[in-house]
Amino acid sequence: MSDGGGQVLFAWRRSSYSDAGGANCVELAELGMSRVGLRDSKAPAAGYLSVPVAELKFLLGHIRRDDMDAVTR
Repeated sequence: MSDGGGQVLFAWRRSSYSDAGGANCVELAELGMSRVGLRDSKAPAAGYLSVPVAELKFLLGHIRRDDMDAVTR
């Protein structure tokens, strides 16, 4: 999707774990080509981190299992 001025726009979704006041929010967007964007909702103009979907799934799986040792090896 484009804004008409050549800038690409993505559909950002806020984490369901964000606090009610919006102070601690992470947003995700599908970027295509098996990549996802991550950004801080308080500073969207600061840019985003683009990561492969498979790597994000790997990281989140270990976070859910409280197994960060496997990520840092």
